[in-house]
Amino acid sequence: MPHPVLFDRRLLRARRARAAAAQPATFLVDRAADDLATRLSAILRTFRLAVDLGTPTDAVRRALADRIDTVIAVDRAVPPLATNTLAVVADEEMLPFRDESVDLVVSALALQFVNDLPGTLVQIRRALKPDGLFLAVLVGGESLNELRTAFAEAEAEIEGGVSPRVAPFADLRDLGALLQRAGFALPVTDVDRLTVRYASPLGLMRDLRHMGAGNALVERRRSPLRRATLRRVLEIYGDRFADADGRVRATFDLIWLLGWAPHESQQKPLAPGSARTRLADALRVQELPAGEKAGR
Repeated sequence: MPHPVLFDRRLLRARRARAAAAQPATFLVDRAADDLATRLSAILRTFRLAVDLGTPTDAVRRALADRIDTVIAVDRAVPPLATNTLAVVADEEMLPFRDESVDLVVSALALQFVNDLPGTLVQIRRALKPDGLFLAVLVGGESLNELRTAFAEAEAEIEGGVSPRVAPFADLRDLGALLQRAGFALPVTDVDRLTVRYASPLGLMRDLRHMGAGNALVERRRSPLRRATLRRVLEIYGDRFADADGRVRATFDLIWLLGWAPHESQQKPLAPGSARTRLADALRVQELPAGEKAGR
């Protein structure tokens, strides 16, 4: 069954290239890269060959430069390279690696724009050597809910309808299920909520443009945004999402994904019914038959 095509990835690449050539806003990917390096430092393993999958800057490669022998940067454009970095021009949805060939795959703020995320995760798991690690962070959850709400209310009021302005984001539970479906062992997901404050919603829109993260939905409205609609967006945003000092909030949920390629040395869950100690004994409480209630 063909996967849905939500994003115009050619447009996304063009916007990222334009942002990189101007004054890119990198605070979000820089934070993600630093956090990724911190999380990886807690894993007492040596990773000799790693893949940096689609990260829009070299922030992850810089953060891992002292820890990984060789990093392969995968992108549709050839990125600037450090001394221990190779480059492969490829799309995140069509990985060019043979099965069981790399030790580590990392990615920061790229996979939220993949059309076939389940398929991409399967390819990542296949490319990893047994007991290899996948560690990624992507924008998801309630990210930019303030901007989404302001646009929806303004367009409904001014134009009598709503158009897709902010991309749909996967939530934590769905992403955890995708890791399991892709065949990862010991999958872990968690979310880091970041609130960024701006003097005006225009500051947020400017940062999104300088990240190359503007609206790249295939079903986006092609006509320019009306001035009256934009004016109303700014009013609603300020009324609904401003703090006492007048600055407005923008939410970014950074969802972390971790999974291992299966290996016989990994911990395995016990088979149902194999426990030798009752939970009631471990907790030192009285076990009641089903249907009975504990006395007060």
